[in-house]
Amino acid sequence: MGVGAGIIEIQDTFGKIFNEGTEFQRDGSQFDALFEDGDTYTIGEMTAFVIATPGHTPACMVHVIGDAAFAGDTLFMPDSGSARADFPGGDAGQLYDSIQTVLSLPDEMRLFICHDYGPGGRAIAWETTIGQQRADNIHVGAGKSREDFIKFRTERDAQLAMPKLIIPSLQVNMRAGEIPCDESGAPMLKVPLNGL
Repeated sequence: MGVGAGIIEIQDTFGKIFNEGTEFQRDGSQFDALFEDGDTYTIGEMTAFVIATPGHTPACMVHVIGDAAFAGDTLFMPDSGSARADFPGGDAGQLYDSIQTVLSLPDEMRLFICHDYGPGGRAIAWETTIGQQRADNIHVGAGKSREDFIKFRTERDAQLAMPKLIIPSLQVNMRAGEIPCDESGAPMLKVPLNGL
């Protein structure tokens, strides 16, 4: 399993929040590969490359394989916009810059997204194109400026509640999908009382 090298920053931050102690390795060693911007890898005979897209989290990446890019949490469908940037290690300015890098890919490149919220009751979708994003994305399309994006994203994120499953998700994700256990080996999740 591969992940962006920024996972080390995430492991360090959340290792402290969840009081993981010194036995929890904060070096990304739970993953098979730590990708840096521009790294390539193969899937059978296909070559893929990664674009680091920090901003939502330090570890976010877009994977480009042939005529398709997989956006992770960086971009949503054009009528939903972009990921939030208020998690620890997130940054709205970085997110804007990351999105602009993704939008420099060819117009016709297919873009697959991870989340869709079906705004206005439309059917859930998972595929768009770079050209559609550049023209119609409600947060960054049609030439919206970096300053406007940062202002919008910061104000909007301040109104958002934490996702319901963020606490268990973080503890599992920073371990490459493994569920944490207590000293006896029993599965256990922690809930910080002071929040994130």
